[in-house]
Amino acid sequence: MNEVIYFGHNKNPKLFKNESYKITKPIQFKFENENENENEKQIKQIASGYFGTIFLFKNGEAIEYSKYTNQNPEKIQIENIQKVTVGGDNEAILTKEGNVFTRGEDINYKNPKEFINISSLIEDPNDRIIQDIVSGLDSVYLLTSNQNVYGIGSNVSGQLGLGSRRIQSAEKPILIMKNVSRIFSGHYSLHAFLLNSNQELFGCGLNRYGQLGLGESRKEETEIMQLTQIQNIPKGKIIDIQMGEYHSVMLIENENENPKRKLYSCGNHRNNGLGKDENTYEFTEIKSSLFENDDNILDFSVGSYHTLILTEKVKMFGFGFNDLCQLGVEDIEDPPIPIQIELPKLRFNEEISNYHISCGFGKTFLYYSPFLSSFSNLEEDLIKLFRRKEFCNISFKTENGEIIKAHKLILKYRLNQNENQIEKLQEIISKKSIKESNQIFEMIYSNRIINPILYSEIKEIINSNEKIEETMKRIYLNENENEIL
Repeated sequence: MNEVIYFGHNKNPKLFKNESYKITKPIQFKFENENENENEKQIKQIASGYFGTIFLFKNGEAIEYSKYTNQNPEKIQIENIQKVTVGGDNEAILTKEGNVFTRGEDINYKNPKEFINISSLIEDPNDRIIQDIVSGLDSVYLLTSNQNVYGIGSNVSGQLGLGSRRIQSAEKPILIMKNVSRIFSGHYSLHAFLLNSNQELFGCGLNRYGQLGLGESRKEETEIMQLTQIQNIPKGKIIDIQMGEYHSVMLIENENENPKRKLYSCGNHRNNGLGKDENTYEFTEIKSSLFENDDNILDFSVGSYHTLILTEKVKMFGFGFNDLCQLGVEDIEDPPIPIQIELPKLRFNEEISNYHISCGFGKTFLYYSPFLSSFSNLEEDLIKLFRRKEFCNISFKTENGEIIKAHKLILKYRLNQNENQIEKLQEIISKKSIKESNQIFEMIYSNRIINPILYSEIKEIINSNEKIEETMKRIYLNENENEIL
């Protein structure tokens, strides 16, 4: 079963044909011709921008509501879709095979409505398997399975970090940075952040309002043309960063604090979802009397000029521009600090951790998706993992040594920690038996480094030599048939 709640701009595209140009309070969204059998329409992800909204389903299919489709939903003619992103005037599609298809004026100005496979344009053939994607206003970023980041599209504000304004546009993916674990941008953003494996953050692009968080001393630098390390990052693990046009919002987790997850923002405070009534030029905590110490942030999303937060106690908060009722309230145009939003009764209230927020240009979606979390489907994680070139050296034997090797690589892939700590864990596990190495997982889980669902799924597969062998064979043979490896 699905549940999608919507409020905000109802134009370009018009999602509700019988409603006015703005939805003033949260209401239920239903697909056309929706019937009782919804198994084929189980939502995995929603991505929304200025001109379009894409609904991705569990079965790998996607439909789009767009200004180009006369407001009628249109199926995207790409199969096995893993993730979708939408920029100001671009769309990017990541498939389960690791290919990326994009369209838009800044990607393919000759035919902006046609999807092209940009991953196939990467010069290094070993870097053509893509692990993650994100769209900016007029650019797209690709994270490869080898942890290299490429960019394509506009570079007018330095958002590709190429070091010079002379390269105004990249018509094919250009290497930006190596050894990257996460990429961040926003559908209306001319700036981007890259996080390396040592939790060091780098940024580039438009900084006219301090949206890169470089600090007071660098607020006059309106454009950062090359990647620059961001100093004074709040203590803790970076869970996510999302950006609007003039601001950035970061979610930080500290296990020993209460609440353990806190939001920080930087940039210009006017109309833009900063959560405070003054400009900040480095990441500063968003505070409110509405936030309870025993209530933890589950999800958040940043639109062009507004921000929405969902908490464990089934509460939603918002701040920023509300001219189109994208905060789900009337008569409050521009609240500078968080306000609480009244939600209708949720169908899956007891599974609140499976709800997600997606903000677009003047739009807000709250939707139920147990498939979006990276912890919910270990097989998808293993598929990504097995694309890594390290696995080419693993044979299809079921001896203890080969399983331990797989075990080590899973650890390396899943643990976003200091490199020295990962190597230490690998060294310990390499000397242990299967049973003993699972005790390492017990230790990791006890420190809450790994999600319990992921923990149990990994443990089951590690304990079953047959499952690992079958999974590796299936993926390896499929990739060889497509000449991927």
